[in-house]
Amino acid sequence: METGSRATRRTIAVLGATGMVGSRVIDETRARGHRVLALSRKPASDDPNVTPVAVDANDPHALREALAGPAAHGAVPDAVVVTVRTFPADQEFLVGTTRTVLDIAAPRGIRVLVVGGAGALRSPGDGDLLVADNAAYVPAEYRAVAVAGVAQLRACRAHGGADWVYLSPPALLEPGERTGRYRRGTDTLLTTADGRSWISAEDLAVAVVDELDDPGPERHITVVHQDAEPDGSGREGSPTDAVSLSP
Repeated sequence: METGSRATRRTIAVLGATGMVGSRVIDETRARGHRVLALSRKPASDDPNVTPVAVDANDPHALREALAGPAAHGAVPDAVVVTVRTFPADQEFLVGTTRTVLDIAAPRGIRVLVVGGAGALRSPGDGDLLVADNAAYVPAEYRAVAVAGVAQLRACRAHGGADWVYLSPPALLEPGERTGRYRRGTDTLLTTADGRSWISAEDLAVAVVDELDDPGPERHITVVHQDAEPDGSGREGSPTDAVSLSP
């Protein structure tokens, strides 16, 4: 996938701004020239294009104020990126927070991109088997987290009126290098040529902002790292606390 043109400048809210994914989405969003609302319990930024907004994701009123009230400093976002995750699994929190964001976004025409889990994807070669139920990809200690991600996607599908897209990372998501190269798919887990299912958090952030700048028609998408071609071309996106699974 190769993009690179500057999109219209937007205001993008990132919920979970200090996490592994959220912080990198903010970096990528700033690099594209967008304004950012950084939402977390203890946000901080000296960047004039980043507005820190302290919010408890467990508090629906606080979320509403942050996204559509005085806390947003008059900047109702064009899109919200939900990057909150829990380990150990807290399905009630994850589903409840996602529903709250969708409720706030729907009447305001705000697009919602949920960075969810790989567990909601279909297994390669067996479309009837979810990754959450596939021991080849989900160790037992992560299964509850994977199942929570499936519930999160179902909450999105059950919501009426919201403009949302659910991005499932591959099986392995970890900090690394921003190459700008990734392959995009829909609801089935993708693997690289050597059989691995992985991407760096930096390249996942590239895919997130690409999807906001140039949305596709699908509701459920996924990505995987794309190696460069021998001639240095390859498919490109726009210009160490590892997670062993991204369920």
